[in-house]
Amino acid sequence: MCIDHGNRREFLKTAAAAGIAVAGVQAVAVPATAEARGHATGPGGRVALTGVRVFDGNALTPPRTVVIDGGRIGVSSAGARKVDCGGAVLLPGLIDAHLHLQNLDTLRQLTAHGVTTALDMASFPPSTVEALRRRPGLTDIRSAGTPAVAPGSPQSQLPTFPANGVVTGPEQASGFVRARVAEKSDYIKIIIDEPGLSPETVKALVRAAHAAGKQVMAHATSGPTVERALAAGVDMIHHVPLDSPLSPALAARYAAGGPVAVPTLTMMEGFAGLGIPGFDYAAAEGSVTALRRAGARILAGTDANRTPGIPVQPPFGVSMHHELELLVRAGLTTREALNSATSLPAQAFGLRDRGAIRTGYRADLLLIDGDPLADIRATRSIRSVWAGGVEYTPGA
Repeated sequence: MCIDHGNRREFLKTAAAAGIAVAGVQAVAVPATAEARGHATGPGGRVALTGVRVFDGNALTPPRTVVIDGGRIGVSSAGARKVDCGGAVLLPGLIDAHLHLQNLDTLRQLTAHGVTTALDMASFPPSTVEALRRRPGLTDIRSAGTPAVAPGSPQSQLPTFPANGVVTGPEQASGFVRARVAEKSDYIKIIIDEPGLSPETVKALVRAAHAAGKQVMAHATSGPTVERALAAGVDMIHHVPLDSPLSPALAARYAAGGPVAVPTLTMMEGFAGLGIPGFDYAAAEGSVTALRRAGARILAGTDANRTPGIPVQPPFGVSMHHELELLVRAGLTTREALNSATSLPAQAFGLRDRGAIRTGYRADLLLIDGDPLADIRATRSIRSVWAGGVEYTPGA
């Protein structure tokens, strides 16, 4: 969510002094006894959704029946409670590939808007992240935990930032990764700024993470930092530049077996609207256009956050629908946009039980009115949401 160009360092220092977690968010503790506000159709029960047109990754099927059985997509509707959906469209639950969790209420907001998987890109302390995992009937999460940052960076100066997240050189890379593994981080996040972590340090972090079986997420918001991320062999690059579009050559490197792109256009749009000299949303949109033309894999991520002092705070859940609209405006087809929030992030993050509506998969489902292939804004017309087979009812 953050911009890191050298000539705007004072802006970032001011933000850090004000308590802004420029690349990460300190989460707020959630009592372990907090209960999800959900209305169970399962996981113990069986429900048959009849007359639904299913998005299968390419098109909408003719009306059919989808069974929710024990929190999964089932086979038989025998004995199930039948719900006539009257031709409404059924989508896989949406996956937000970049946000910063805070508390249980953020999970409720995500679930209510059909975001049933949240991929957190920096939250701490580990106890708070753990408290948000495995909440029945609410959004399922993965998290990077504490990101790797450079000494003297705005992030490192935050009072709440963990000291072991500051990496001074390549020799500390293995220790940083071991600490994240011990804290149960699902993947490793690296903040690549200008100035910041040296290329050698970034490469050492990537090697250590891959040796530990962890994917690497890179925060990179300029052409030079994108090049550094590509040279280091990271798995995903989050954000796109706001100063100038990615060149066709850089976009081609993404596509040629390189990393996945998570542009976070919603956040880029917000920062471009702050009036900061040199920030132009057209650069971010142009970068996505170039990536799409090159054939790069693009995932939908919003950078939703509630960090005090952050000047741009995309709301949890609803911002995903705006992100899909921005991706379409940047050149993705509606089909590609839907896949960027369903099957593609599931594949990229190794989540093999979601992202599509298939027998045995998690019953993460979003029932909507309208045809999102004709108009992506139809994803906002939500009738019902199921998270792990539990139908979400706000305030239930």
